[in-house]
Amino acid sequence: MASSVTGDAETAISADSSTKRRGGGWITFPFMIATLLGLTIAAWGWLLNLIVYLIEEFNVKSIAAAQIANIVSGCICMVPAVAAIASDSFFGTIPVISVSAFISLMGVALLTLTASLDTLRPRPCETASILCQSPSKTQLGVLYTAITLASIGTGGTRFTLATAGANQYEKTKDQGSFFNWFFFTTYLAGAISATAIVYTEDNISWTLGFGLSVAANFFSFLVFVSGKRFYKHDKPLGSPFTSLLCVIFAALRKRKAVVSTNEKDYHNESITMPTKSFRFFNRAALKQEDEVKPDGTIRNPWRLCSVQQVEDFKAVIRIIPLALATIFLSTPIAMQLSLTVLQGLVMDRRLGPSFKIPAGSLQVITLLSTCLFIIVNDRVLYPFYQKLTGKHLTPLQRVGIGHAFNILSMAVTAIVEAKRLKIVQKGHFLGSSSVADMSVLWLFPPLVIVGIGKDLIPDNNSFYEFRSIRPCSCFLVAGEAFHFPGNVALCYQEFPESMRSTATSITSVVIGICFYTSTALIDLIQRTTAWLPDDINHGRVDNVYWILVIGGVLNLGYFLVCSWLYRYRNLKDDDHKQAANVSH
Repeated sequence: MASSVTGDAETAISADSSTKRRGGGWITFPFMIATLLGLTIAAWGWLLNLIVYLIEEFNVKSIAAAQIANIVSGCICMVPAVAAIASDSFFGTIPVISVSAFISLMGVALLTLTASLDTLRPRPCETASILCQSPSKTQLGVLYTAITLASIGTGGTRFTLATAGANQYEKTKDQGSFFNWFFFTTYLAGAISATAIVYTEDNISWTLGFGLSVAANFFSFLVFVSGKRFYKHDKPLGSPFTSLLCVIFAALRKRKAVVSTNEKDYHNESITMPTKSFRFFNRAALKQEDEVKPDGTIRNPWRLCSVQQVEDFKAVIRIIPLALATIFLSTPIAMQLSLTVLQGLVMDRRLGPSFKIPAGSLQVITLLSTCLFIIVNDRVLYPFYQKLTGKHLTPLQRVGIGHAFNILSMAVTAIVEAKRLKIVQKGHFLGSSSVADMSVLWLFPPLVIVGIGKDLIPDNNSFYEFRSIRPCSCFLVAGEAFHFPGNVALCYQEFPESMRSTATSITSVVIGICFYTSTALIDLIQRTTAWLPDDINHGRVDNVYWILVIGGVLNLGYFLVCSWLYRYRNLKDDDHKQAANVSH
C-alpha cells in the first residue's frame, strides 16, 4: 500500500505544468488523509462514550441517555444531505469542509468545557443515593449547544471529505487507491478512539479525553486549511433535488392534459419516449405551446422537463418501497447500538486484575470483525461463490442476507440478556454494586455478527462509485450492518448516472430517519410496558429484543415481496461485466 502511494507521488511530481495549475493529484493526499484521521478520532472520541457521559456526569437516566444518543446519531446522518446540497448548488466541497471542521471544533471544545468546569455540570450523585440533582436549564443549554455544533460539524465533513478527495484525481484507478487508504484510515482512527480515548475518559478524566478530541480536531482543521492552495476546487453544478421537484410541479400543472403516445409530443434529449410506469408524471415532459425556445431549449424548467428527468424521478419512486424496508431494518440496529452500552454498564467488564473494558469501547469488536471479514469476503467467499455459480450476488440478495444476519444478532442478544437477568434475579452481583456477575464478553457474539454483516462491498468496478456513502457506514460502526453496502450498490446500479449523488444523500437520510424512529420506538415501549425502566436490572430488555426479532421477520417478508416485484434496470449489463472479470 505504501509503495502504491510512493509511486503515485512520483507520478504527481512528473506531471506537466498545466496539471499543477489546475491543482489536485497525489500532492493533496497527505492533507486529505491527515484531515480524515483527526476528524474521525475527534468525532468518535466524544460520540462513542456520549451515553456514559450523560449518565455519569449529567445524571441523565439511562434510557433517556440512549434516546439522546440516537437523536445525535440521526442528526449526524441527516446533515450530510444538507451539506451535499450546499456543496453541489452553492459553495463546492472545499469551503463546506473548512466551515464544518471549524463548527465541529467549536462544539467539541465547548463539550470539553462542560467536563472541566464544575459550574457547567450538576453535582454528582451521592454514593448509594437514588436522589440525584438534575442539570439546570443553563447547563443543559450549554451541553446541547455543544452536542449540536459537534454533530453538525461531523455530519458536514463525512461525505464531503470523501467526495473532495475523489475529485482530486482524474483516473478511476487513482480514486480506488485513494479510497483504499480512506477506509483504512477511517478504521484506524475508529480503533484509536474506541480504545485509547474512551479508556482515557473512563479511567483518567473526561476533560483529558475530550481534550484529546479537541486537539485532533484542531490539528485536522489546520492541516486541511494549509493544503488549500494545492486542491482542485470543484464548481457548484446545481442540486439534483431541484430536478426532482421540477418533475412534480410540471406534472401537477399539466394534470388535466392527455398523456400522448407520440414521441414527438415529448421534450426528449437522449430518451425518445417515457416508460409506461407512473404515467401521470409523463405529463412533465409533454410539450405545450411556447414552452420550448426556437433553439430547442426549455423556457421554464418548472413547466417542462426532459424525458430523462422524468425517468430519473421514476427511478427514485421505484426505490421507495425498498427504502421503507431499510428503515424498518435499521431501526432495531440503532436500538441495539444504544442498549448494548447500557447492558455493558451493568455487566462485569474486568479483564484481568486491573483492566476494565469501557462500555463505550464495545463497538470496537464490531470494528475488528468488520476488518477481518472484509478480507475473508473479498479474497475467499466472493471468488468462491462466483466460480461456483458463474454469477455474483445481486444488491437485493446482499440486502436479504443482511436481514437474516440482523435477525440472528437480535436473537442472540435477547438470549444473552435473558441469561443476565436470571443472574440478577438470583442476586449474583459484584460486591455491593448493581453490576451482574456475568462477563461482558457474552455481548461479543452479537457484535461480531453485526460486524460480519457490515463487510459486503460492491465489486471493484463499482467500488469508486459509492465513495461518498461508505464512510458513513464506517463511522456508525454497527449502524447499517450487512445490508448497508447492498442498498448503496442497488441505488448506484439502478439510479441513472446523473442521480448517483442523490442516491448517496437519500441513503444517508434513510439512516438518519432510522435513528429517530428508534428513539420513538423506545419511548413507545417505555410508555406502554415496564420493559425499559431507568435501571434495566428491573426491566425486560430481552423482551424488547424479541419484539425486534418478530418485527425483523415480518420486515424480511415485506422485503422479499418487494424484491420479487422489483425489476432491475441495469443488472444485465452489470452481469456481463462481472462475468468477464471472473473469466479473466
